[in-house]
This record gives sequence, C-alpha cells and structure tokens, in this order.
Amino acid sequence: MDTPAAHPGRLGSVVMDGELPRREDLGIVFDELDHQMATQAYLWALPLVSYAQWQRVHTDEFGAGPSDLVHYESYRDRLGLITANTTTPYVLGFIDLGITGPLVVDLPAGPTAGGVSDFWQREIGAMGEMGPDQGEGGRYLIVPPGQDVPDDADGYHVLTATGMNVMFGFRTLGTDAAQAQRLVDAVGLYPYAHRDAPPPTKVLSPAGRTWSGVQPKGLEYWERLHEIYQSEVVDERDRFFLAMLRQLGIEQDKLFTPDERMTRILTEAAAAGELMAQANAFAKRFPGSRYWPDRQWDLVLMLDRSDQRAAGYDQLLERTAWFYEAVSFSAAMKSRTPGLGQAYLGTYTDMDGRWLDGARRYTLRVPADPPAKLFWSATVYSADTRCLIDNPQERGDRGSRDPELEYNEDGSVDLHFGPEAPAGRESNWVQTVPGRHWFCYFRLYGPLEPYFDHSWKLDDIRPA
Repeated sequence: MDTPAAHPGRLGSVVMDGELPRREDLGIVFDELDHQMATQAYLWALPLVSYAQWQRVHTDEFGAGPSDLVHYESYRDRLGLITANTTTPYVLGFIDLGITGPLVVDLPAGPTAGGVSDFWQREIGAMGEMGPDQGEGGRYLIVPPGQDVPDDADGYHVLTATGMNVMFGFRTLGTDAAQAQRLVDAVGLYPYAHRDAPPPTKVLSPAGRTWSGVQPKGLEYWERLHEIYQSEVVDERDRFFLAMLRQLGIEQDKLFTPDERMTRILTEAAAAGELMAQANAFAKRFPGSRYWPDRQWDLVLMLDRSDQRAAGYDQLLERTAWFYEAVSFSAAMKSRTPGLGQAYLGTYTDMDGRWLDGARRYTLRVPADPPAKLFWSATVYSADTRCLIDNPQERGDRGSRDPELEYNEDGSVDLHFGPEAPAGRESNWVQTVPGRHWFCYFRLYGPLEPYFDHSWKLDDIRPA
C-alpha cells in the first residue's frame, strides 16, 4: 500500500510502498544520489579546474606554447586572475610535462618570489628568496612523475613533479621597474633535452585583452574537469572521488557525452556546489580563522601545508575555501619568520557583519606602523568573480607603495571605498560598483613580529 512521503527536502515527493520507495519513484532517489555526488565532486575539483581553465586561456587566447610564459603587468592584464595583487607583476606558464619531458627553469639573481606547483595547487618547490637559491638565482630541473633524475643533472636544484601538468610562476618584489623587466627577460624555460642549445624563452602579454581564469559555470565546469583528467596522474587518496566521476560519466580515455538527465543534474550541481563554496569561503567556520576575536578579519589561508594534509585527515574544505577565492599556495604564504614571506587577511563584511555593498561608502583605518618589512596593501575584489574589481578608476588597491597616499598626523591611514570619492580624499580611495558585492584582502609583505604576536590590530571596515 502506498503511503505519503516522510522524507525531507528534495526527496519529499517520493512515495513509499510500505517500508520501500515505490518503484516508479526510484528515479527521484537516483537523481538525488547523483546530484549529491556531483556537488561533492565540484568542491573537490575546484583547484584542478581552476588551473585547467587558466591553462586553456594561455593556449587558446594568448597563443602560449608548451614552454612559453605570460607576463601580467597592467591592471587590465590581471582582471581575469583570481585575487591577484596589483603591486607586483606576475610571470607564469602552465606546462604539460608529458609534452616537454624534464623541464629546466633558469631563474636569475634578484628580488623574486616564485615556485612550481601541480594542478592540485600543491607546491612542488619554492624559488627565489624563499627557495634554495635564496634570491641568488639558480638552475632548476623539474622531473615528471615516475621518471628518474638524469645522471648528468649535477648543479641543478631538482624538483620531482607530483603531476603531469605544472605551473611555474614568479613575481618580482623590487620597486625598480627596469630591474623587474631585466629579471623577466632573463628567465629561461626549456626542455632538458635542449639544454645544450636552449631556445629563447617566449614571454607573451595579455595586452589588455578580456579573459577569465575563473572556474567556469554549468556544464563547462565538468567539460574542463574531463579534459584535464585525461592527462593527470591519479592520487591514491582520490579514488572514491574518481568513482563519483565515473558515475557522472567522467572517465579517462572515454568521451564525455552526458545525456539530457545527466546534463540537468550536473548543471544544477555546479550551481549548488558554487553556492556551498561561497559560504565556505566567505563565512569561514574553521577554528582559528578569525585573526582577532573582536574583528571581522579572517586568515584567508587555512591550509596547514602545501600537501593539504593535517593530522588524521586531508583538508578538503580548507582547500576548497582557498582555491575558490584564490590561486596557488607556497610555503612563503605561511611564513612564521619575521621579515620573510607574506601574510593574508580577508574580510567579506563590514564591522556589523553585513556583506560589503558596492553602492555604499566605507572607510578602513590602517593604524600607524603596519608590521611589514617590504610593503602593505588593501585590495578590493568582486565577490562574484573573486577577481580585481572592474571599475572605471582601473585600480583596486591602496597601499604603502602609493606615492600619493595621504597619512594622518599619528601615522595612520584612512582608506575609502565607494562609488564616488570623498571630497579631497581621492588619493586614498578605491571605487566600488553599485549592484556588486565585494571583499577585501589586506596583505603584509615581509610580516613582522607585531603581526605574529597580534599586538598590531587592523580596524574593521566601517560604513561611512
């Protein structure tokens, strides 16, 4: 005898035949099972799809080859880069080691910070000031997984890749634009097989073109995941997730051809997964994420280590939070050594816990003597894209390297955010966009002890 459903939510329409679901309603149950697997697979795959999307931009839109680099220098160049800073230029490339084989990176001496990571955005090795060359320059050899180090690799810093696809990137840290360009021009990237006569490294530019490295929405998210899965190694810890992908029609060496039912499920799951990712990133529930108990600022990077492992578990939700709102991870971002690395704080609300509104005016007071050996900056990002705010002003940050920044008599700085500049305070203003929410990162480059011991405290963003 059929009885009304007693199940909550999406399964509420299932009618029971005694203690079992009515056979005619089994499709509802299986749709929900596949939907739930897809939402979890969405969250799990965020770092992989992020780099896969960016790699496709390099090849399809910028015309980058297997060992070419792209130089992101202008504000418009960086508008597609998730939570980019605007103070230091980026130079990077995405390399399929299955095409290049072992790869050489010649890094010149100078003030740089960089490294290599796999497409799960796990650091393979640091370079520059936080790497073994310590800013003195050096020659690195990236060896594909499963391959032996060449016998004649003496003199190289050897890095064994944990995936077939890798990202190499670095930033110049100095203030001299000419020196920064010389460092960019001096970088070498080429297959080890060409080491005796290395070809010149091609450095391309976005040249102000509109592009997006943001994870795509809808079915395109799964298409990108299927593409990158074809050339990536499988980690033992991911085998259950791969079983979920198989159920969703995503397998190695097989075409991805979802039918109408699966297309609907995957499209809905991508939307639901992104909603979960937003909540997980912008309203963090991780113990210790709130940096000062009486402030709204969070530690945006809650991963303990680059391999994303913690005692007794892998940091799935911590990883999801960071790689939804940012790209790349390096040990320098978690530096506990005063004067080295970076510190990242983020706030998504005003002092009263309300989302930051692009139509309203706000102020942020930065107390005197921010604990940064190099510089500090406050940067505005669109909550939708997690990229730099695309405003008529064509700038998204203010910081200590701004020559026009105005200071208060006590050494503090008042920053202003809103659609229009407050009269006479244009040099301390970042323009926001009505109808768009935003969030702010506060960065310290070379954080000092008053940051680590919490004795220096940043104010909340306050409505003006």
